[in-house]
Amino acid sequence: MPADKLHITLAGREHVVEAGTTAGQAIESAGDGLAGAQAGEVIAARVNGVVRDLAHPLADGDEVAPVGISSPDGLAILRHSTAHVLAQAVQELHPEAKLGIGPPVENGFYYDFDVDQPFSPDDLKAIEQKMRQIVKQGQRFSRRVVTDAQARDELAAEPYKLELIGLKGGKGADVGAEESVEVGGAELTIYDNLDSGTGDVRWKDLCRGPHLPTTRKIPAFKLMRSGGAYWRGSEKNPQLQRIYGTAWPSREEQDSYLTMLAEAERRDHRKLGTELDLFSFPTEIGSGLPVFHPKGGTIRRVMEDYSRRRHEEADYEFVNTPHLTKAELFETSGHLGWYKDGMFPPMELEGATYYPKPMNCPMHILIYASRGRSYRELPLRLFEFGTVYRFEKSGVVHGLTRARGFTQDDSHIFCRPDQLADELASLLDFVVGLLRDYGLTDFEAELSTRPEKFVGEIAEWDRAEAALKHALDASGLPYVIAEGEGAFYAPKIDVHVKDAIGRRWQLSTLQVDFQEPGRFGIEYTAADGTRQRPQMIHRALFGSIERFFGILLEHYAGAFPPWLAPVQVVGIPIADAHVPYLEEVAARLRKRGIRMQVDSGADRMQKKIRTAQQHKVPYMLLAGDDDMNAGAVSFRYRSGEQRNGVPIDEAIAEIVAAVEQRIQV
Repeated sequence: MPADKLHITLAGREHVVEAGTTAGQAIESAGDGLAGAQAGEVIAARVNGVVRDLAHPLADGDEVAPVGISSPDGLAILRHSTAHVLAQAVQELHPEAKLGIGPPVENGFYYDFDVDQPFSPDDLKAIEQKMRQIVKQGQRFSRRVVTDAQARDELAAEPYKLELIGLKGGKGADVGAEESVEVGGAELTIYDNLDSGTGDVRWKDLCRGPHLPTTRKIPAFKLMRSGGAYWRGSEKNPQLQRIYGTAWPSREEQDSYLTMLAEAERRDHRKLGTELDLFSFPTEIGSGLPVFHPKGGTIRRVMEDYSRRRHEEADYEFVNTPHLTKAELFETSGHLGWYKDGMFPPMELEGATYYPKPMNCPMHILIYASRGRSYRELPLRLFEFGTVYRFEKSGVVHGLTRARGFTQDDSHIFCRPDQLADELASLLDFVVGLLRDYGLTDFEAELSTRPEKFVGEIAEWDRAEAALKHALDASGLPYVIAEGEGAFYAPKIDVHVKDAIGRRWQLSTLQVDFQEPGRFGIEYTAADGTRQRPQMIHRALFGSIERFFGILLEHYAGAFPPWLAPVQVVGIPIADAHVPYLEEVAARLRKRGIRMQVDSGADRMQKKIRTAQQHKVPYMLLAGDDDMNAGAVSFRYRSGEQRNGVPIDEAIAEIVAAVEQRIQV
């Protein structure tokens, strides 16, 4: 190959290009139809597996693939570049602002600033307007490698950047995932924003990149809000001001996202919990510790009762364990070493140290170990609605979906090694089937495999991963493999679900545990009389009752299907004289297990109908003189549809069938 020619592989095909060709030039010269370019406009390249700027110069033998703006890598680059534009706009308007970090995050980006005063809504409007000016100017993102000394000299006025440079040079392990956006990689780099006409540096930032070619490649963005955030996530550090934004490959995609956010706000379970009188968080009790009101308690009881019934059918055995335990139990299990920061502080009682339990598994192991076990007893499936306590930081506590006290629908399955694959397949089928019964239908799974640092034997990991993959293949669920994302002690399956407005929630987890059985020394007597160690599977189906309650509340926007609704039927009399008639109907429905109330208050009929609709009651039965004379009711649905003159027996049969069959109305 001549010295002035390069032999490269571009999207799987061999090409010869001139020396000095950049990744962007090579992709452009190849024309349309490149594999991977379907994810929108090409804004970066993957060179030898590493995502690079389009301006990256190629070397002989490089393997190159285009990165489209709508791909996961492309979205991260778009959002990271927009974060730089945000920081430039802030420093142009507020020259005194000191820079923190500005990474891309799911659906958007943020940047942290040290400023004298928190940003106001008017500040955000001005900053967004300045950002639009920068975008229109088409400033070019330009990468250059610098030495430690050069970086310190150029960023001498940025104390937080200097701290990151120090971490990079001395204690790289202290650099977090988000900070690595600034300093990650084998070398220090600075990105300059260059004037499109003169080439002068308009702004600069310590950053590993990559970035868009120019600011003009940012199609759509919006600043969302601002708030406080501790530097590097520690309360011991200064509190900075964080500005959040979102950025998308098109205006249409951004509008769709903003519409979803508005709908999510309407469905916010904390708001609905108050409006529908379901639960609250009394300050007298403490942050992250909910109490359920009668209506919320009814929904929760029905959820739990149905789950218990299904578990009984699946041959689970019910257990119950206390809320706190001596520290020695969590020393044996290893949780005090692995998880102490997430546990509530200990208490001293009668000379012993006790902890509120953060998980139920060690106690379930003690139940298994309470007597000798035979291979004939396995698989042994233990199940508990077990309340646990985890000391979540106040900044992450979020209603029911991130609480400090919650109840897990927790199961631990003990089985022989030869039973593991079939048990996991059956278990995954059970998990998905039960979630479907609650009205969730759009699933995807993730198999997390052995990380770089792990405990146990590779052969054990291989068997467990193969068993988990067998379960996924048998289930027919779509799934992805998260290479190296397993916990250091075991691989796992996480089941994700999409709700009614397309949001993705992680729900159930199935995990094969290599450590706990050995730490507790549990055994069973095998068919040949030898003592063998059982396999152990952790399984939380809902994750927690509280979190699942919150997810369902938002999924249904408070309009629970009849079988879950706290009040399934409201009787609405036309006049006081019709109350006894509807009370008789209510008595008949209650005998069939239906939750009916008769609104005998002083409000007019139309106000009672509106109240029932606001409370999202599935059915309303109205009665006047004609209905009483005919032994009928006017049958009104939550949707507003109404059928008049429906015989009482027919109305009761329809309601009972809808509840028993878990029909949505």
